[in-house]
Amino acid sequence: RQPMSDTTVRWVDLRPRDDAEAVEAAIRRVIEAGWFVLGPEGEAFETEFAEATNGGRTVGVASGTDALTLTLRALGIGTGDEVITTALSAVYSAQAIVMAGARPVFADIDPDRLTLDPAAVEALVGPSTAAIIPVHLYGQPADLPALAKVADRHGLAIVEDCCQAHLATCCETPVGTAGVAAAYSFYPTKNLGALGDGGAVTTRDSQLEARLRRLRNGGQTERNQHTDSSAHSRLDEIQAAILRARLPLLPSWTARRRTIAAQYRDELTNAPVLVPATLDTGHVYHLFPIRTTGRDAFQEHLRNLAVETLVHYPVPIPAQPAFAFANPAPCPIATTVCNELVSLPLYPGLRDTEVAQVIEAVCTAPATGSL
Repeated sequence: RQPMSDTTVRWVDLRPRDDAEAVEAAIRRVIEAGWFVLGPEGEAFETEFAEATNGGRTVGVASGTDALTLTLRALGIGTGDEVITTALSAVYSAQAIVMAGARPVFADIDPDRLTLDPAAVEALVGPSTAAIIPVHLYGQPADLPALAKVADRHGLAIVEDCCQAHLATCCETPVGTAGVAAAYSFYPTKNLGALGDGGAVTTRDSQLEARLRRLRNGGQTERNQHTDSSAHSRLDEIQAAILRARLPLLPSWTARRRTIAAQYRDELTNAPVLVPATLDTGHVYHLFPIRTTGRDAFQEHLRNLAVETLVHYPVPIPAQPAFAFANPAPCPIATTVCNELVSLPLYPGLRDTEVAQVIEAVCTAPATGSL
């Protein structure tokens, strides 16, 4: 890999910018207080994030994966149960199901939305099905109204994977409110990112919240009293303080993501790539993927023009060796899409000149076969 020049458009730049002063102050505040786990910063962030997402109550945990795993465990889902989720996502959506002791069942995706296909889900519901985990992939809300109908017909829990969808809405309703709970990640690349790992669960179910608080803290009900077997999974005070500093900026950051995405959509109309449809105005553009049948040549072309790209995700989850035990059924749409996706740079700190550089590079890419 060639070193980046001053003119290279980074795929992402995680260095604090407009939030730098607030982030530094937040870190100093925690260090001076000398309280680093399960303290006032975490409690305050839980309250503030719940208000921002309209998700009821928030329980901070160590990662988005833990948020999903602990939610399934708190719902009593485990050995002998099946959970239906998407074939196209970060692998951790499915890893959480396995970590809870259940069997993942993979449904294919809607070819336009690139999220869980409700009809495919319906076809996979069986006597052992306990829940559905829709992933709001790339910031695009899954078809929650249709998935809710499937869940209602079969008495299934919906646990939303909102790890890439902070502040997204579906049909003008905030994501994270359609099911019994929602999982969020604060990994540094997320729309609301920490400077390390972090996650949270939001829920309106007070009993589920209480179980989650117990499970995230070694199964404790009170000091030295453990009713459950569980590992620690806690959002530390420094990360909570950083997230508190950044949360007020999230609406403006989201607006900037949408502005860049709109410019890409407007100016890539005639480019030799397929830009996936935006099927809901609540899209928050965690990523901006395009599709091309000549991915290697496309990425090489952009690299030669000093534009970084990444691929999310090159292997459908059912094809990962880790899930061979589940004997997953083929998901042909996800398989095809995984061979074609490329993520363009899109983050709030991207300058207008850099956006223009990306657009020019994409528009001058060599033509490939039809999609």
